Amino acid sequence: MDSRLSARVVEEIDKGILILDYGSQYTQLIARGVRELKVFSEILPPPEDAEAIKALGPKGIILSGGPASVYDPGAPDVPSGLLDLGIPILGICYGMHLIAKESPGGEIRRGKRREYGGASLEIVRARGVFHGFEPGSEIPVWMSHGDLIERLPEGFEVIARTENTEAAAIYHPGKHLVGVQFHPEVAHTPRGKEILANFLFDVCRCRPEWTMKGFIQSSLIAIREEIGDHGAICGLSGGVDSFVSATLVREAIGDRLTCIFVDNGLLRKGEAASLREIFRQHLGAKPIMVDARDEFLRTLRGVVDPEEKRRRIGHLFIDVFGREARKLKDVEYLVQGTLYPDVIESTSVHGPSSTIKTHHNVGGLPKELPFKVHEPLRWLFKDEVRELGRELGLPDVVIGRHPFPGPGLAVRVLGEVTADRLDRLREADAIFIEEVHKAGHYEEIWQAFAVLLPVHSVGVMGDKRTYENVVALRAVTSRDGMTADWYSFPPDFLGKVSRRIINEVDGVNRVVYDISSKPPSTIEWE
Repeated sequence: MDSRLSARVVEEIDKGILILDYGSQYTQLIARGVRELKVFSEILPPPEDAEAIKALGPKGIILSGGPASVYDPGAPDVPSGLLDLGIPILGICYGMHLIAKESPGGEIRRGKRREYGGASLEIVRARGVFHGFEPGSEIPVWMSHGDLIERLPEGFEVIARTENTEAAAIYHPGKHLVGVQFHPEVAHTPRGKEILANFLFDVCRCRPEWTMKGFIQSSLIAIREEIGDHGAICGLSGGVDSFVSATLVREAIGDRLTCIFVDNGLLRKGEAASLREIFRQHLGAKPIMVDARDEFLRTLRGVVDPEEKRRRIGHLFIDVFGREARKLKDVEYLVQGTLYPDVIESTSVHGPSSTIKTHHNVGGLPKELPFKVHEPLRWLFKDEVRELGRELGLPDVVIGRHPFPGPGLAVRVLGEVTADRLDRLREADAIFIEEVHKAGHYEEIWQAFAVLLPVHSVGVMGDKRTYENVVALRAVTSRDGMTADWYSFPPDFLGKVSRRIINEVDGVNRVVYDISSKPPSTIEWE
């Protein structure tokens, strides 16, 4: 089926939901919605035939939406024999069209009017995914389609409709096949979670058994089985992902895990010292601390392109990390904090969806480092990692930390990275984060930080003309970093931060606030 599937994941799938990705931008939201209902879910590309799916034995299957029309040349299709497996299936948008197309008598056509955005859905029958809903009632849903069902397949009945779409939801009670034209997984469908819950518990007969406590128990067994009596190393960055990974693996193999922290000089103000104390208190072991600040500054000298920054930082980190790792004996595994969104964004294996961005911890190791990679968090979203950390007893000072980019401040100092520019950014960022904490905004924000721009602006300070640096402030709300909205601070808060930065940070005479959302912008500037 898929070489990425471990025996443990296969074991989880036979109690959960398999999501076949047809390229929808919302596929990850489906997986998250299922997991929030305490049922395991896994996203995979559609195989050529259904035998591989039958071997996994999921309790149910969800076919995601997608950008294609079922009649487009080369449009992805359902695996041969899928609808005859006897496994409940929910088709969403394009997935619904696939069910109708592959079922006897079904016919799809281009709609006279495309339907995008909000719509009012009338419940025709309170069956299938609408169990418990009031027949004749209307609910808001989110549409995104051009095709629609022209002829209902044999054995199916209409259970919901809209003004523009007579068959907005269909159901085959004998085969437990459901199709919905709208997207229940998005926030714009307010009762979408109820609809998913009905599919999971009424149609598929799943049980809400997938919990972080259970994940920990199965993880400890899997880690011990894979690593065995060998040693492992983990590169600590101070972020949530690497810290939780290290804590989980250390719980499994104890002192056979060695942690290495590389101070690349690209950290926030006072961070290296505070991390050293956090490691000592909460990890139960003293990591190897490597001071490589000068090396990283030298390799970044004169570099302004952000991808080149990332490349050089990544290569040098491997060199420094490998230098320390080779000093250790009987180390066979490298523990990495790779998360599910990292895998999704960095690869195109999940159906026809596009690669967005290459992440620094996805893609394996250079051949010269003879370690096998162990990724205990590879199947988790960010909020699940935080929940896992709390179950492991880690404090909020670790779990509640905002995400920090792998290349550090190098991608927040736009333009050339120098010691002076890094220090200037550290001071501005520290003021911003201090005020965010004091005003009680930190817990409401996914990520907040300052950016030093590669421009100067004219100002007046002490009746003198100045031509100095510009600092941009950025704060966003998000659930997992896949999408984000800018955070709306009160104007007086931004005014206070601006005054403090201009008055206290040498060489800065202008502060601006970034009000861009993701998409179209990314969270980081580089």
